[in-house]
Amino acid sequence: MSKGLINFVKTGWVEFRDFAFKGNMIDLAIAVVIGAAFGKVIDAVVKEIIQPIINCIFWIPTHLALMHDPEVLKGLGEKLAVHMSNLVSALINFVIIAFAVFITMVKISSALMKKVTAPPATGPTTKECPLCLSNIPIKARKCAFCTSDLPATT
Repeated sequence: MSKGLINFVKTGWVEFRDFAFKGNMIDLAIAVVIGAAFGKVIDAVVKEIIQPIINCIFWIPTHLALMHDPEVLKGLGEKLAVHMSNLVSALINFVIIAFAVFITMVKISSALMKKVTAPPATGPTTKECPLCLSNIPIKARKCAFCTSDLPATT
């Protein structure tokens, strides 16, 4: 491989890493995954709660004579239990997916970003000139604005 190709791959990787780990991209990825999982919860609520209620509303008037049969009531109770278990299952799946996304995208990516970014500078970087009150670098021995000699900093 030529050096030009190696440099192209290295710079391409750095640009891709910077692009992929931008805050907006991570937020978008989290939104897509959480949105899909939440969509499944909404789908389960509709299928397992709302739709059976609507079906029951239209079923009762046409089958009113069967409402006194214990076997029919037992069957309705079993159907309700199945619907509730499907809803609980969808909610548990949502919590698991949300937790997995939180761990992988938020915690791991923030740990990677801490390694990639340089630590912030500690302490002040400027000081005030005692004569003209302008901000100058902390290591300056002469003021750039009033050209006065400054006392040495320790």
